[in-house]
Amino acid sequence: MMDIKTLLERFQDVWGRLRERIGAVLVGQREAVEGVMVCLFAGGHCLIEGVPGIGKTALVRTLAKATGLRFARIQFTPDLMPSDITGSDVFVEEKGEFGFRKGPLFAHLVLADEINRATPKTQSALLEAMQEGQVTVGERSHPLPQPFMVAATQNPIEMEGTYPLPEAQLDRFMFKLRMEMPEEEELLKIAERTTGAVAAEEKVEAVEGLGESGVLQMRRLVREVVAANEVAHLAARLVTQTHPSRSSVEAVKRWVRLGASPRGMQALLLGAKVLALADGRMNVAFDDIKALVLPALRHRLILSFEAQAEGITPEQVLESVVEAVT
Repeated sequence: MMDIKTLLERFQDVWGRLRERIGAVLVGQREAVEGVMVCLFAGGHCLIEGVPGIGKTALVRTLAKATGLRFARIQFTPDLMPSDITGSDVFVEEKGEFGFRKGPLFAHLVLADEINRATPKTQSALLEAMQEGQVTVGERSHPLPQPFMVAATQNPIEMEGTYPLPEAQLDRFMFKLRMEMPEEEELLKIAERTTGAVAAEEKVEAVEGLGESGVLQMRRLVREVVAANEVAHLAARLVTQTHPSRSSVEAVKRWVRLGASPRGMQALLLGAKVLALADGRMNVAFDDIKALVLPALRHRLILSFEAQAEGITPEQVLESVVEAVT
């Protein structure tokens, strides 16, 4: 069995090579790239938002190739039914009985593409899978393979034909990541990587030492990272200050209707532990927490109607919170 120092060095090596593999396909988008990697090793799920064609699907597909995990893509549409993703009981003639036919959720890395184009009923079918790591069909529960991660993509809400995700489901995503429009020089690099004889994505090879057992081992190591009381208190203060009834931050009192849930603190701490490992440390620093405030909390704030009318964003409110707390 490897000691902690060896595991730490191995994690740094895997982290660097995985980021290099993804970086060979995706141009820029550092927050999104590192965000999906943090979610993978922390055991969380991520929601990626951006306009069509910006590389959301390519990011998740490349992550699957680079990790060597079993991958499934579900294209969400308005007519998609819950049984289309979870699976269903079907009659097996050879056996003369009903048997369970697994749906595409039974993979290690599931891409829920354009999740906000499906109806709320189908979106909610992911709740049990994301929280419990299982799906229930009829009277039976079926465990999902481990490691298991849902990476969902969505188009901005103001685009036609979309359904806002329910708050209960949004809260189950560890991070909400945004992919921004590339600069002109980045667009040229994208064109070079995607219009040549062989697309960059086709050249991606799995990082040695990952796969199912490798990712599970890294997840166990993440749990071994120490978060001192002062660091944990910072995470708790950041979450508490997003609630209007308890906050001393003027922006929160004025613009926020409902603050972040306890899952927000869990996301901050687990994500910070991954960043600590990536930096070669077995202890969480204050900067690790502060670096993850936006991806971990932006989707957990429910703004007032007045804030929406004024064009106030969760990011603006959270920046005020960080400034006041730290």
